Amino acid sequence: TLRGIEPPIWRRILVRGTMTLAQLHQVIQESFAWQNYHLYTFSVRDQEYEAPDEEATGKSAAKTKLKDLGLEIGNPFEYVYDFGDDWQHEIIVEDRTRPVSEVFYPVCTDGARAGPREDSGGAHGYMELVRVLQSPEDPDFAEMNAWAGDDFDPERFDRRAINRILMLAFSRGGA
Repeated sequence: TLRGIEPPIWRRILVRGTMTLAQLHQVIQESFAWQNYHLYTFSVRDQEYEAPDEEATGKSAAKTKLKDLGLEIGNPFEYVYDFGDDWQHEIIVEDRTRPVSEVFYPVCTDGARAGPREDSGGAHGYMELVRVLQSPEDPDFAEMNAWAGDDFDPERFDRRAINRILMLAFSRGGA
């Protein structure tokens, strides 16, 4: 769930425990229709896991598997993407089940609302964008509508499209 946005924008995604945090980052990117332009970090029990980068001071997200984090059902952890826009996500382990052989993982099973446009200014900037797009009489409407795109609908959530994107991204090896 993205923090600071009402009504909430969220995804429920089934992943394998063997997935790394770097791969989970890619899942989140794909499920929010982001372009992976920026750095990110995961915070799990006061430990930082970061994108592979020369200046990273935390542990490598690319070398850390979900199953090795010791997370239990109900445990939350944080994912932050784009340190300028500061997209903060709360991730909660909702359940643990055995993988089903007929299911391609990762798979999105539910969610709400479209992902914010990349570089829309974080939660505050995005909420302002949505406000302006709902007010055609606003002096900023034409510019914001052109930037967001005529086809952008902040209420649209398309689980099937997300799953097609995830399958494409991860069938060729993922992140």
